Amino acid sequence: MHFDFIELPRSAQIRTGLPALVRALAVGCASSAHAGGAMVTDDAGVVDANACQLETTIKSNRSHTEYWALPACNFTGNLELTVGGALTGDKETTRTSDVQVQGKTLFKPLETNGWGMGLAAGIDRHLHASSSALDWYAYVPTGFSFRDDRVLLHTNWGWLREGETRRDHLTWGVGSETQFASSTWLIAETFGQDWDRPYYQVGLRHWLVADSVQIDTVYGNRLDSNAQEQWVSICLHVHLPLPSI
Repeated sequence: MHFDFIELPRSAQIRTGLPALVRALAVGCASSAHAGGAMVTDDAGVVDANACQLETTIKSNRSHTEYWALPACNFTGNLELTVGGALTGDKETTRTSDVQVQGKTLFKPLETNGWGMGLAAGIDRHLHASSSALDWYAYVPTGFSFRDDRVLLHTNWGWLREGETRRDHLTWGVGSETQFASSTWLIAETFGQDWDRPYYQVGLRHWLVADSVQIDTVYGNRLDSNAQEQWVSICLHVHLPLPSI
C-alpha cells in the first residue's frame, strides 16, 4: 500500500493519525506494472528481479505541497526494498519531513484471471514531529485479476503502531483499475484507519512508454467532507533494469 505521497492533507481536523495511516497502507507510488502510481492501496506484486524503479510524487492541497522520491530495488527475485523520503513545503519554508524504509515479499504472485498475496512491513520517521518517533507498520496486499488483467481489484489489511502516541491501529484499503484504452486506466480506491470516516481517490493512469514509464493523476478527499480536505497529486513511475555484471 505502498502512502506520504503518501501523506495526505494536514488540515487541523485530520492531522492526527492520517499521515501515519497512509504510510501504513503504502510507500510512495507502490510498485508493479499494475497497482501503484498514486494509489494508496498496494498490489500483490514487487519490482521485477534484478531491476529497480524510481517513483516521484507531487501532492498538493490548500496548506502545503509534498515532494516524494522513493527508489526501490529487487536484488534477489522476491524481496523488494524501498528507501526514500519527502520534502514538505508551505508559503514560508521547505524541509525534509519523512524518511521511510520498507520491505515487501510475495507468497503468491498475482496471475492473469487469478489472485495473489504478499506481505509488506516498514518504518517511517517523521522529522517534523517533536519526538521524531518511528511508526512501525505491516500489511497484507491481496490482488484479483479479471477479464485478462483488464480489471484488477486490490485489498490491503494491516497494522500500524504510531510511535508518537504509542497506539495501535487497524488499516485497510480497497482499490480497482479498469482499462478503457490500450495504455490508459481508470483508477479508484477507498482507504481508512480503524472505523473512522474513510478517504477516497479517483484518477487516470497512462503508460508513456509501455512497461517502463507511467504517470498517474488523481483527485482525493474524505467521504462526506468539505473542500478543505481535498488534494491532487501527480506520480511518475520509471522502471530501471539493473546493468548486467
